[in-house]
Amino acid sequence: MRTIAQILQETRTIAVVGLSPRPERDSHDVAQYLQRQGYRIIPVNPNIDAVLGERAYPDLLSIPEPIDMVDVFRRSEEVEPIAEQAVAIGAKVLWLQLDVINEAAAAIATAGGLDVVMDRCTLREHQRLQE
Repeated sequence: MRTIAQILQETRTIAVVGLSPRPERDSHDVAQYLQRQGYRIIPVNPNIDAVLGERAYPDLLSIPEPIDMVDVFRRSEEVEPIAEQAVAIGAKVLWLQLDVINEAAAAIATAGGLDVVMDRCTLREHQRLQE
């Protein structure tokens, strides 16, 4: 498994599952930060058409381009189908945000060849590596 530093350095395109259009939500704040750092953000939320200037998709399978990382802002119990889709689209990383813990989903992703980061914030990890 690659280190978090390697993952963040090698990642270019991030599908953010559960990205909210509401600026006060963590998913919005984190995605906006990552976008400002030069990452391409692809929102995954079936309830919106676009956010942060990017078209939103209802699920990972609907995204028409390669994804490096799937960054998940969903409840822990909702992650297994997301892990299955991440494997199906050939993503390289399944990243579960703070307090998102699902060992079965991690096992699905690992078996599918993905690196898995669980219970960590991409924004905080990126900032930590910039220090």
